[in-house]
Amino acid sequence: MNPEYLEIDFNGPIATIALNRPEKLNALSLQMLAEIEQAADLVAASDARAVVLSGNGSSFSAGMDLETFSDGVLFQTDNDLRYDAASLGGKVADAIERIPQATVVALQGNVVGGGIVLASACDLRVAEEGTVFSIPEIDLGIPLAWGGIKRLVREIGPARTREFVMTCRPFTVEEAHAAGFVNNIVGVGEALGAAMHLAETVAAKARLPITTTKRHVAEVLSGDTSRDDAMGLLAAIEDPESVSLRDEYVRRFRSRP
Repeated sequence: MNPEYLEIDFNGPIATIALNRPEKLNALSLQMLAEIEQAADLVAASDARAVVLSGNGSSFSAGMDLETFSDGVLFQTDNDLRYDAASLGGKVADAIERIPQATVVALQGNVVGGGIVLASACDLRVAEEGTVFSIPEIDLGIPLAWGGIKRLVREIGPARTREFVMTCRPFTVEEAHAAGFVNNIVGVGEALGAAMHLAETVAAKARLPITTTKRHVAEVLSGDTSRDDAMGLLAAIEDPESVSLRDEYVRRFRSRP
């Protein structure tokens, strides 16, 4: 993969995907979205143990590139092409959610519209002081798409979702944290480092219980309660990596004064 608008690193236990269109505040063009979808599939199939998503420059993402509307892509006469363009962002968010490894996103500056949707598809979110969130779609005469409503209701609840989407008002990182959207607030310039630290913490755990936890949370959110926790526990008891880490934990516990 040789992306034009991303920087990707697969070295070590942490895979990183950085939006790299800083001169446009990482506005999401159709090409950029296609590259993110491909990158998500690549890291999902890699040996990485955690994934960090970030945006280069002063902002994580200014949302959908407004040139997508002005250049006529969504106004073609070919309905199939129009639908593909309109649905691409949702496919990208779905691809991020399908990543089996834990995903952490670093947020700074402006996080707008589609940028919020991509962030909501990640497992954990770290944001810098002064980060401003906004969902201006209704002011643009369009509904929030890309599965954004579903994801926001899941992360912050229906009341906050209605407020932020219907009013289009910007909201602060403190509000995002209070609503449960942001896990941690860090100092200016510290989001990426904090996200990497969080990813490294998760990556040091056994892979099987991490992926099992991700799957279980997704099942609960979808209303699926058919999982068998006993079978998951037995699988982890027999998993070599889990056994090794468990033995080390027991050794350290027993050596405590």
